[in-house]
Amino acid sequence: MLEDQINSLYEKNPEDYTHQDMEIFQRFKIALNSGSARAAQPDAESPVGWTVNTWVKRGILVGFRMGQTVDMSDQGSRFSFFDKSTYPLKDLSISSSVRLVPGGSSIRDGCFLGNSVTCMPPMYINVGAYVDEGSMVDSHALVGSCAQIGKHCHVSAAAQIGGVLEPIGALPVIIEDNVLIGGNCGVYEGTIVKKRAVLGAGVILTRSTPVYDVVQGVVHRALDSQPLVIPEGAVVVAGSRPITTTGVGKDWDLSLYTPVVVKYRDEKTDTRIQLEDFLR
Repeated sequence: MLEDQINSLYEKNPEDYTHQDMEIFQRFKIALNSGSARAAQPDAESPVGWTVNTWVKRGILVGFRMGQTVDMSDQGSRFSFFDKSTYPLKDLSISSSVRLVPGGSSIRDGCFLGNSVTCMPPMYINVGAYVDEGSMVDSHALVGSCAQIGKHCHVSAAAQIGGVLEPIGALPVIIEDNVLIGGNCGVYEGTIVKKRAVLGAGVILTRSTPVYDVVQGVVHRALDSQPLVIPEGAVVVAGSRPITTTGVGKDWDLSLYTPVVVKYRDEKTDTRIQLEDFLR
């Protein structure tokens, strides 16, 4: 079984890797590219709706251990790069049903791209990522290693979706279906953004970031081993909170950044973001 073989390779001394071990890794990478192996998957029995596949993360790390730094530059090309031999650029063709616009974008081999994914230059998708059908990764956006992007999402210009490859037991960042990630957003440290949520431009989400929900009157936080979860349909914008403790912060009327849920998605919200459908 591939899972058992990958776990064995993870425990093996890299100096002892053989040609047969490389063949196992190549089968693993095929599974990553097809989406049959993914770093996290939906799990109805999990409190957050997702579970991490530790063995997949181990397999990705095995690839880095196996690889040697080689010249991957296209012959005669002015674009040169030197990287691990196990992770060249992903081989795409017209039959892949992915629209990759020219202009400096890179997609690392070992990630899944669903049908009708659109990639606007320059952007980057790392190994282990899963980008489902109909989603758009816009200019200067990053989809990190092991990040999970659902169907019909828009990762807007300059947005950063962290990956969380290590620690191997930690959930990666998960963006569920029909989510809009606004420009210059940053989503890190295993945060889960539920279906149909909208992150306004400049929103930053991490484990240490409380999110104030003025609609429901609650504060969303990461607790113990549980990630920060943005509720389904939440519309989050960048806000601020005044420093109220005694000291110069209060004396100077300073405020700290905080994300705020200001509403939940409705027909008006849907109409404002409908333009994205014409870009795909």
